[in-house]
Amino acid sequence: MIPAPFEYMAPASLEEAIRALASHGEEAKLLAGGPSLLPLMKLRLAEPKILVDISRIPDLRGIRVEGNKITIGALTTHYQIESSELIREKCPLLVQTASAIGDVQVRNQGTIGGSLAHGDPAADMPAAILALGAELRARGPAGDRWIQAEDFFLGLLATALGPTEILTEIRVPILAGRCGTAYLKVPQKASGFAIVGVAAWLKIGSKGVCEETGIGVTGLDVKPYRAKGVEEKLRGKKLTPTIMEQAASQVAQGVDALEDIHASAEFRSHLARVYPLRAIREATSKLRK
Repeated sequence: MIPAPFEYMAPASLEEAIRALASHGEEAKLLAGGPSLLPLMKLRLAEPKILVDISRIPDLRGIRVEGNKITIGALTTHYQIESSELIREKCPLLVQTASAIGDVQVRNQGTIGGSLAHGDPAADMPAAILALGAELRARGPAGDRWIQAEDFFLGLLATALGPTEILTEIRVPILAGRCGTAYLKVPQKASGFAIVGVAAWLKIGSKGVCEETGIGVTGLDVKPYRAKGVEEKLRGKKLTPTIMEQAASQVAQGVDALEDIHASAEFRSHLARVYPLRAIREATSKLRK
């Protein structure tokens, strides 16, 4: 299939890209890696008049430590995250999530910023970003602003980014202490997107009590979300099998499960009862000494 005709721009700087968005408005669409946008264009579900290719802007790449946080440039690919020893050591949940995305071609081409900005309700990385309580930096004509992960995803393919803003970097906490992490999902057979996916991290104190935790869910609702009900049931408790089961049962609280060609609402609801518990168990089995 062939996309509708479009013009192509490849700005050399972030400021030039922002000016292009401001000049062309809704007719323009950003291109980062392309594995989400290009299939939509080929199906004529997206028909931008102008593609603004930001993939050559060097300032949007890289992984670095800043204090007790890791900052990741929006154009950092999933493979670069998956293969980063720095992230593996300091925030392994991102490595586990990145390695579960699509296939090797998608991981080499797709970027963390492109995935998050696209806002697909079945994408993998949003679950981890939500679980970690990440912060996302957006830049537009008015300058920079930080957006909390919980405020970023608004609905189906909808995010808090303004029409002239570009996601520039993502900041996640370093997981210090006795922490365990896991990302588990049931993938769609063709695309690898999550029918239901759960990202979990837990910090366990010396007495076996859960001191802190984050649970992110994707694929179940029209947008990825943070399962605060699960977190509240885990925090401050010793993680016995009963406590973990009771906590996991809260994951779909207040959520109407999606139904589509990939799974019925009933099946997704069943997975939502099973996979949070598996992710919590997996995370506790990987606690750092």
